[in-house]
Amino acid sequence: MKKSRRMKSTLSLFLLLFISTGLFAQTGQVDKKAKEILDGVSAKYKSFKSLKAHFTISVENPKDKKKDVQKGSISLKGSSYKLEIAGQDVISDGKTRWTFLKDANEIQIDNLKVDENSITPTNVFTLYEKGWNSKFTGEIKKGNISYQLIELVPIDPKSKNIFKVKLTINKLDKFIASAQIFDKNGSIQTITVETFSPNTVNDDTVFSFNAGKYPGAEVIDLR
Repeated sequence: MKKSRRMKSTLSLFLLLFISTGLFAQTGQVDKKAKEILDGVSAKYKSFKSLKAHFTISVENPKDKKKDVQKGSISLKGSSYKLEIAGQDVISDGKTRWTFLKDANEIQIDNLKVDENSITPTNVFTLYEKGWNSKFTGEIKKGNISYQLIELVPIDPKSKNIFKVKLTINKLDKFIASAQIFDKNGSIQTITVETFSPNTVNDDTVFSFNAGKYPGAEVIDLR
């Protein structure tokens, strides 16, 4: 078994992009303007039968002045998803998850576990309905597009590794343009949505794992 067998934190990074779809603080301190905006974004995303997006994740650590930039894509339909990022393909049909680690030529198979504290592409619509305070912090304009700014902080800071999230929301389209996540370890992760295409994933085979596409890969069944 290869050393790189360990599961990387792909889904944690995914959260940072699709924290955009979670939404969001229905308990705690929620100012009226923030709630109105977040409810609108949530309703917009939940109206889609499927979606596909391309995004960029930038991870910075001011302490060591390092910056890592990765590009990825996500397809999502119901409880199924396919995520491609950081040398990994992650596919789930809602029950089983297959993770292909490209550098190790290795496939890991595990069952999806229901955990209200875990973050996956299929629970982001509801995960942040509890546990966060939200605040509207203003508007900015870039070119001809107006953006609304929302800041989220955890109600119980000890329960989360993230101490603050800043969202930039397209005011007209109600899409998340970017999310900036501040970690307790000092790192800052910025997710920028490059393209977003709702109701475009019509082929369900996208969410079916085909081992034939990964010739010679070692299969490790963790179920």
